[in-house]
Amino acid sequence: MSGLVVVGTDGSAESSEAVAAAAREAAWRDADLRVVHAFTWPEVHFRPGGTTPAFSDTEIQNAAGTLLSQAAEHARAVAPQVSVATHVIVGGALRVLVDQSRDAQLVVVGSRGTGAFSGLLVGSTGVGLAAHAHCPVLVVRDGPRATGPVLVGVDGSPAARDAVAFAFDEAALRGTTLRALHAWTPWNVPVPQPPQDPRAPYAYEPGRLAEDEERLLAEALAGCATRYPQVPVEQLSIRAATRKTLVAESRDAQLLVVGARGRGGFTGLLLGSVGHAVVHHAHCPVAVVRRGAVDTST
Repeated sequence: MSGLVVVGTDGSAESSEAVAAAAREAAWRDADLRVVHAFTWPEVHFRPGGTTPAFSDTEIQNAAGTLLSQAAEHARAVAPQVSVATHVIVGGALRVLVDQSRDAQLVVVGSRGTGAFSGLLVGSTGVGLAAHAHCPVLVVRDGPRATGPVLVGVDGSPAARDAVAFAFDEAALRGTTLRALHAWTPWNVPVPQPPQDPRAPYAYEPGRLAEDEERLLAEALAGCATRYPQVPVEQLSIRAATRKTLVAESRDAQLLVVGARGRGGFTGLLLGSVGHAVVHHAHCPVAVVRRGAVDTST
């Protein structure tokens, strides 16, 4: 049985790019593509001077059907070999797409929407979906990019381990290099255990912290590197701010992958501080992977 890629569309240029990206993902994965349009019934507005509704139920449904037909045609033009199905679903975009993610390998959305129907906005639906979906979420920013590495943020957290597995798979599907970036500072690393001898200095030896962080990066990649020997890997362990560094490095990447919450996230944010920053500011599409959203057992 083939897998499934789901894409949300609202007729905007951004969602059209998301449809194209989803079609390519489905082709790479030998998966089916489901194009979904979610909407809520609008309040009734009457035509000036009369009691006839400005838009009938039939007009709204026909508009949604036309929108989906155009999206499906676009998907088939990008990936003719992919089986494409369309669904109009009544409900809020976030609820609908989270529900659709239960059966999917990947859900794709654009970075912004028109707001005419479902309003797929990074600030609302995109962030909420990335935080609550049952599979990885791809937010298409600045259009697709055919060249460059797959960039993955690594911090040693459980969420990052799942992100690493997804990133290796994407690099293999795309036939490109994986660039694993671990950006750290003395303020976002785990506090060292105090020495048993109270007279011993409670601090890292010069250079020890950098060595430990390089080791963390290598260990985080080891298992997947063995499973994907065909994927070239670049390892970058940098003393720098994570969010700023990932956004800068995304300029020449074709995809940036991050965990939904890493070891440095703020607890009040659905995605953590890094997830929020890259979804809003990265220069390439961003995949957000929640812990447990991918199978890392094989």
